[in-house]
Amino acid sequence: MKSILWFTVGVAAGFAVAHQVNQTKQGRDFLSAVDAKARAFGHAIAEGYHARDAELRAEQAEAPATL
Repeated sequence: MKSILWFTVGVAAGFAVAHQVNQTKQGRDFLSAVDAKARAFGHAIAEGYHARDAELRAEQAEAPATL
């Protein structure tokens, strides 16, 4: 229970700091760059997942039915 409290306090503190950083031009630029990198990373993960899913589905379609 204590760890949930500290987690909540950490999240709230993170939001407060991000809000303060977002007040300046340099802070907005920094947070925009971080956001762009996080989105690019997420897109790369999704792309890799979909490519691997397509590979597995193609292999499954080629395999003879054993049942």
